[in-house]
Amino acid sequence: MTQTSLNSRPYNQLTASADDIADENNTVIFPPQKISLFHRMIDSFKRAPQSEHVSIEMNQREEGANSNNNVEEDETGLHRTLKNRHLQMIAIGGAIGTGLFVGSGTALASGGPGALVLDFVIIGFMLFNVCMALGELCVVFPVSGSFIVYGSRFLDPAWGFAMGWNYALHRLIVVPLELTVAGIVINYWTTSINVGVWITIFLVFLLVINLFGVRGYGEIEFFMSIIKVIAVLGFIILGIVLVFGGGPNHQYIGGKYWNDPGSFANGFKGVCSVFVTAAFAFGGTEMVGLVAAETDNPRKTIPRATKQVFWRITIFYVVSLALIGCLVPYTSPRLLSGSSSYDASASPFVIAIEDAGIKVLPSIFNAVILCAVLSVGNSSVYGASRTLCALAENNQAPKLFTYIDRKGRPLSAVALSIIIGLIAYINCAKVGTQVFQWLLALSGLSSFFTWGSICACHIMFRLAWKAQGHTLDELAFTAPFGILGSCCGLLLNILCLIAQFYIAVSPIHGSVSAQSFFEAYLAAPILIISYIIWKIWKKTPFMRPSTIDLQTGRRMLNVQQLIDEEKAERRTWPIWKKVFYECC
Repeated sequence: MTQTSLNSRPYNQLTASADDIADENNTVIFPPQKISLFHRMIDSFKRAPQSEHVSIEMNQREEGANSNNNVEEDETGLHRTLKNRHLQMIAIGGAIGTGLFVGSGTALASGGPGALVLDFVIIGFMLFNVCMALGELCVVFPVSGSFIVYGSRFLDPAWGFAMGWNYALHRLIVVPLELTVAGIVINYWTTSINVGVWITIFLVFLLVINLFGVRGYGEIEFFMSIIKVIAVLGFIILGIVLVFGGGPNHQYIGGKYWNDPGSFANGFKGVCSVFVTAAFAFGGTEMVGLVAAETDNPRKTIPRATKQVFWRITIFYVVSLALIGCLVPYTSPRLLSGSSSYDASASPFVIAIEDAGIKVLPSIFNAVILCAVLSVGNSSVYGASRTLCALAENNQAPKLFTYIDRKGRPLSAVALSIIIGLIAYINCAKVGTQVFQWLLALSGLSSFFTWGSICACHIMFRLAWKAQGHTLDELAFTAPFGILGSCCGLLLNILCLIAQFYIAVSPIHGSVSAQSFFEAYLAAPILIISYIIWKIWKKTPFMRPSTIDLQTGRRMLNVQQLIDEEKAERRTWPIWKKVFYECC
């Protein structure tokens, strides 16, 4: 029997046309039909065909064999289209946002420059260990959902459920928050247009970006990260010049403000209060792990991206904040004079430039802050949608969120993220700010829970790896400090939660109240209740090293061969390239 292809049929002289070609089997081969752009767009929204052989093909694929013409999918239908340049800029600029540009002003006022630098160094060291642990896990298991899946696999499915939903809620609420902040930033130039107009414009902007899929997210983050990095580096150079009296007023500042009014404000409480701001500023660092399932070569790109954390901490945070402490006294009334804690007029970066007498640069830096705000909003839509998709795949969220179209877009989850963005309009009402405070309180401690969970997952993975007869030589990438680094990271996360509890029961200003306590610490009881309910309902077991699944989603690699090939390649490099590779 003659088989016919999709564009062929049995030859019939009555129906054959002049353009048809008959082969030797008497079969007509039709020329390929052109499909209009509109029909291709409509067709792209259909559910992606699930392949049972994708993970097998991924393991058999040679490193670096990806072609620009072929889009690889993981087992859920997500596309592996993020390149090395995307991941590098996401790693470098992912955590440069309103926490650094604006939130550091509130932290400076409550803790002083000494507490500001000290707390950011501590949180930075903690995040270094978190990112290294996450990088090791993602290279071995580049699965959709990353640390959301790891929590269920290595710790307890109930904890994975509670932590995953807490992280998803955090990302969902940040979307309308950043839309509102973007409108507030615009008020730096004009207040004649209602903030609701700007919310609408920016909401449509986020929707359009995410309709381009992961590649759209990667490209936007790539260019916005470049803008943020250039801005921070430019400010560091400008700050050094201003500190040594090179500004328009030619006034030498030096370390004057570190001595008067001093390095620390509000003593130990001030130091504890800055931890929360520092954690918020570093929020988004874990996104490097979340994009692992959509990276074309996670074995090479993930380690390089996680190594960037050290330089980001050293250059972008510590150096710039040390200069801020030299240029702006923590007693400056402008630090707390903004109409919102996210008001760009309260940014210490803008204040430092304006105090130096530079006229045009504050507006330019305000535009950078606007880019940073939109970048955080874009990352939040991406993070929320991928988290919901991973939870649904693990039967911890409605199956509706598993819908992924042929372009690799989790449409249902993205749609929910955009719909939640509509909450931003409540800020047009008088009660909007109060409602928002309670929404943020639901997941206010999400970063600490997520980072601590990543460290705990890495510890359990190493124990399971050893208990099941594996050695570290089988791992393509290992965290520099191993289990010790993850233990240190977990301990620091717990200490930060204790510090936040201390501030919640004993605030710096005013007396404690039930409202102020729950606004600061509501996320903890919500997380515990979610964990207990899921634990009792599903009767989930605690994971043990000997029974942890180390096969599902694991990427099989000939590690020794790859290492030997890389060593041979590095021997041909010049010295400067070898040093750069080891450090960056």
